[in-house]
Amino acid sequence: MIRSELIQKIADENPHLVQRDVERIVATVLDEIIDALARGDRVELRGFGAFSVKKRDARVGRNPRTGDAVDVEEKYVPFFKTGKLLRDRLNGEA
Repeated sequence: MIRSELIQKIADENPHLVQRDVERIVATVLDEIIDALARGDRVELRGFGAFSVKKRDARVGRNPRTGDAVDVEEKYVPFFKTGKLLRDRLNGEA
């Protein structure tokens, strides 16, 4: 599902909301998640999962074309851990 499909589904299930308002709501929620991760905070959506930031240390990688060693700088990457309810539903247990 892409963002526009999510917006359309929410708008269809909530006819009292104007589509423009739904777009703004979805954008606000996603922006807040991004802002929280940028601050280093953790975002937990009960039953769905938790977003956090993990630090990857600097390392020596390989260029897949040439095989040459390449220095990879340390970086921070987003990490998502599924919640129990989501995991159970994916595995047909709920």
